[in-house]
Amino acid sequence: MKTSLDIIVRPTEIDVNGHVNNAKYLEYLEWGREEWYEAGDLQYDVLKRLGVQTVTVNININYRKECGQGERLTIVTEPESMGRTSYVMAQRIYNEQHELCADAIVISVAMDVNSRKSRPVPEELRRLFPAPA
Repeated sequence: MKTSLDIIVRPTEIDVNGHVNNAKYLEYLEWGREEWYEAGDLQYDVLKRLGVQTVTVNININYRKECGQGERLTIVTEPESMGRTSYVMAQRIYNEQHELCADAIVISVAMDVNSRKSRPVPEELRRLFPAPA
């Protein structure tokens, strides 16, 4: 399952260099992942009822093109691979000209809500990923 989220760069997201601050891109990616979970009917409360929370453990991001105030951006999120307790998502941020502004690989882990330790990814989340080749 692949999702797209459209946003507009706000004045508060601009740094002293006149472009989107690097930390804001991580926030944009988080918004994209939340959109993805919601599209898969796995909102936070649903995951919690399943006894699991998702924790981001690694983000590898490439900043490709600067973005400015008022620009319309699209955050594309799609599943890449699934392990036993962790999974990988690919995310990309495009501007209105369909130019790649940033791309990232995000690794998350399924965490048991009670023990606060990793646990197998629940089937409800696993089904949103492509079948292994």
